[in-house]
Amino acid sequence: LDALRAANPGLPVVGVVQPGAQAACRASRRGNIAVIATESTIRGRAYHKAIHSLRPDAQIIGQPCPLFVPLAEEGWVDGKIVEDIAARYLDPIFRPASGSDTPETPDCLVLGCTHFPLLARAIRNVIGPEPVIVDSAATTALAVQAELQAAGLMRPLRTGPGGNECGEARFLTTDDVPRFVRTGGLFLGTAIAPDEVELIDL
Repeated sequence: LDALRAANPGLPVVGVVQPGAQAACRASRRGNIAVIATESTIRGRAYHKAIHSLRPDAQIIGQPCPLFVPLAEEGWVDGKIVEDIAARYLDPIFRPASGSDTPETPDCLVLGCTHFPLLARAIRNVIGPEPVIVDSAATTALAVQAELQAAGLMRPLRTGPGGNECGEARFLTTDDVPRFVRTGGLFLGTAIAPDEVELIDL
């Protein structure tokens, strides 16, 4: 992010970590926060650093969940298999064995990868009703909206199918277009037409 900001002075650059960390600090009553993300995100401790910069007393447990990304991309987002995998990752944190020296059960769970909200129902079924779930994708979208509003860059909405107001979308992918269409539709909750997606070569 720092490199992007340096290369594009004056252009707002919003990452996913800071908005998610801010939301977690607001949501957690006790400061016991769990973060699930990809292995590289957990290893880099990006959420740990961001949360501690806002709430130094926070107790943070980081758990990599590497199988969640391919599950989301295949559209396997609920059911027994997904819940069994989620339980394998999350039970040690939210249902520790009696007598273990695991810290107090978190009251907040950060979905620290933008794929993970697709699995939110399965995750909720595993961790139970109490912990607040922070969706890093949603918090980032709100942060982008706030940046655009503050800079006076919000475009007026147009009327889309069904009379709903919507903006315009442009999709670029470096991967397989049919796969992007299928997966992107899951993320957005609406169909994407193949002719709306441009394949680019980096």
